[in-house]
Amino acid sequence: MAEIDKSLPNQTRTEIEVPSEEIDVKEKTVEQAPVEVTPEEDGGVTLNFEPGAINIPGTESHFDNLADILPDDVLAPIGGDMVQNYMDYKASRKDWEQSYTQGLDLLGFKYENRTEPFQGASGATHPVLAEAVTQFQAQAYKELLPSGGPVRTQIIGVKNSQTELQAQRVKDYMNYLIMDQMKEYEEEFDSMLFHLPLAGSTFKKVYYDVPMGRVVSKFIPADELVVPYTATSIDDAEAVIHVVKISENELKKQQVNGFYSDIDLTPPGTVEQNSVEKKERELDGTKKVGKQETMYTLLECHVNLDLEGFEEVGADGQPTGIKLPYIVTVEEGSRAVLSIRRNFAPNDLKKNKIQYFVHFKFLPGLGFYGFGLIHMIGGLSRTATSALRQLLDAGTLSNLPAGFKQRGVRVRDEASPIQPGEFKDVDAPGGNLRDAFFPLPYKEPSPTLLQLMGVVVSAGQRFAAIADMQVGDGNQQAAVGTTIALLERGSRVMSAIHKRCYAAMKDEFKLLSKVVSQYLPPEYPYDVVGGARNIKQSDFDDRIDVIPVADPNIFSMSQRITLAQTQLQLATSNPQIHNLYQVYRNMYEAIGVKNVDAVLPPPAPNAPIDPSMEHINALAGKPFQAFPGQDHRAHITAHLNFMSTNIVRNNPAVMASIQKNILEHISLMAQEQVQLEFREQLQQMIMMQQQAALNPQIQAQLQALTNQVEARKSVLIAEMTQEFMQEEKKITSQFDSDPLLKLKAREVDLRAMENERKRDSDVAQQDIARSRLMQQGDIADEKMEQNEKLAKLRAGVSLAKTGVQQAKVQIEE
Repeated sequence: MAEIDKSLPNQTRTEIEVPSEEIDVKEKTVEQAPVEVTPEEDGGVTLNFEPGAINIPGTESHFDNLADILPDDVLAPIGGDMVQNYMDYKASRKDWEQSYTQGLDLLGFKYENRTEPFQGASGATHPVLAEAVTQFQAQAYKELLPSGGPVRTQIIGVKNSQTELQAQRVKDYMNYLIMDQMKEYEEEFDSMLFHLPLAGSTFKKVYYDVPMGRVVSKFIPADELVVPYTATSIDDAEAVIHVVKISENELKKQQVNGFYSDIDLTPPGTVEQNSVEKKERELDGTKKVGKQETMYTLLECHVNLDLEGFEEVGADGQPTGIKLPYIVTVEEGSRAVLSIRRNFAPNDLKKNKIQYFVHFKFLPGLGFYGFGLIHMIGGLSRTATSALRQLLDAGTLSNLPAGFKQRGVRVRDEASPIQPGEFKDVDAPGGNLRDAFFPLPYKEPSPTLLQLMGVVVSAGQRFAAIADMQVGDGNQQAAVGTTIALLERGSRVMSAIHKRCYAAMKDEFKLLSKVVSQYLPPEYPYDVVGGARNIKQSDFDDRIDVIPVADPNIFSMSQRITLAQTQLQLATSNPQIHNLYQVYRNMYEAIGVKNVDAVLPPPAPNAPIDPSMEHINALAGKPFQAFPGQDHRAHITAHLNFMSTNIVRNNPAVMASIQKNILEHISLMAQEQVQLEFREQLQQMIMMQQQAALNPQIQAQLQALTNQVEARKSVLIAEMTQEFMQEEKKITSQFDSDPLLKLKAREVDLRAMENERKRDSDVAQQDIARSRLMQQGDIADEKMEQNEKLAKLRAGVSLAKTGVQQAKVQIEE
């Protein structure tokens, strides 16, 4: 047998048999896989021993377009499946689209020329829905996107100077990026807040735009994003299809840049708008004229696929059959696949889907899409519109009556209406002219119908939380509990909607910061008004959380002012236990004052002062305190001498403030003495505190040592207090023998007791007044509810009476 050179790959094995009788050479060739030979320009050739292989390691980047290397027999079924899935998902939400489209008519943006029940009948639409939508949009836009920027940061974990500087850098850059660089953000956010209360769901798509060279947060209406009918949230949806309209020129640019596969597509046709788009264009007052615009419709499908050639492989090296996340872009008309890209991070072993979309919900729905005002108060809006049109038609008919005239009576120019002050000629055969005409018995607009429309409108406004909240109107001394209760009762719905928007914006900012951290250079300087800033890529780590600047518990300026006013009312009732400066600062910030420090200067920081300045502050009623490191005995001596003066002895308030300061000096003096005596023990306590959490024995030793130190401190304070009392008696003993001074002191004591009694009486009267106000508020609430019930009962009785009268008329006829 001939030898085979094993160093040559894929060599054909040849066996030669040599019989003994005759030389007969027979070759047997073993079949092998075909070899693909590619000629090169230099005259050589490239041999591909696995021409059918697709996924060759090291030949492509992670996020490359796999559609460029996949064969047509693999791409064609994928394109067909994506388009078919899109059509199925879209058909499953047909009822949602229909209800949303019909509800857009309730906005009243387009006046309807009606011919029923008569030519020129009223086509007005009651603005209860439009009012609710615009009120929400204006209120949410101001709260969620303030002029200073919508982003703030909070530190996760230990707070120190380094993390505080890092949080400030992230906050400044994110606000600079959104408010200055992302020019489209404000306009699209404003538009999104108008669509949200109508459709109940809107979306944001966060991604890095290569042509712009920056991150983008794009608003996507609900009708342009399609999900399976079984989906309950954007995170667990098996497929998310974003419908993208793109011009032929723009698509060509993307193909030349390599973002989409450069394949020939059929010429684009005229853009076919869905029912929602048609209705929106109709209400917008725009329509296509002249040359029709030709656009491609791309379906960007975020799906899970078990892609041939790129299967998930297990530990044994065999395909597991698990579907992986991909982004497949298909042209709807030709069903051609333009791109297939992996939708998971290269270093992600779990291969989790990268999320691009954020779902904003107005009210939670029963399925994937949320409920909007069209779904919730659409019926009330239709009822109010119907009642309004009936009232207007009744007024029109009663002002311009019609009827019958006797045959033979002729009126000149009877087709033209009679103008005020005009008399027309009438040819009457004879008799009384009044008997020749019979006007129809049109009634004036019904007060009952008007009242019923008011009930319906108020119900819709109450649900949409757009009715004016009468919180404390006409009674600025209303009890705090009553004010808070009225505020909470009138803001439940809006508060919940505001929290949902806050949570969605928080998810959006997390996606934004994640994309920024991936594409930002290691260090990026940028300029802002008034200076230069700097941001680092490493700043966007887990230590800093990017959240909205809005308060999730406060959704309007009126609510913020009411809470600040209530806080001010509580603080002024007992200023001794409140920080009045911070209370007033909160009030100024609530009403929107820009430079609060210019209006309300911040208090000076506490610093050690000499005894004479402490006496001046005591006479002026200003607070002062003792500080460690002062000469405590000198301060105490100065205070004792000052207490012997007539001005202090006759002023209990000044006397109390000085004695309070003396006790502070005694406490600090004892504490400093203990620190000198127990220096080694205190150092041992600091070391033991670090280990006490894990060792119960050390905790017991630490507690015993602490008790010992505190006991010694108490002994020193008792001794020093006794010395203070002795010194005070020595200084004041010379005044005890003077009867005039005794009478004066007695008079001062009696006056103090009288002031205390008056103060207690005033407090009791204030408590009684607050209780009465709270009872009056509860009674007012009960009366309001009773009036609403009585109004509904009256409306029902009136409607019943009207029905009975109409039935009697029909019976008589």
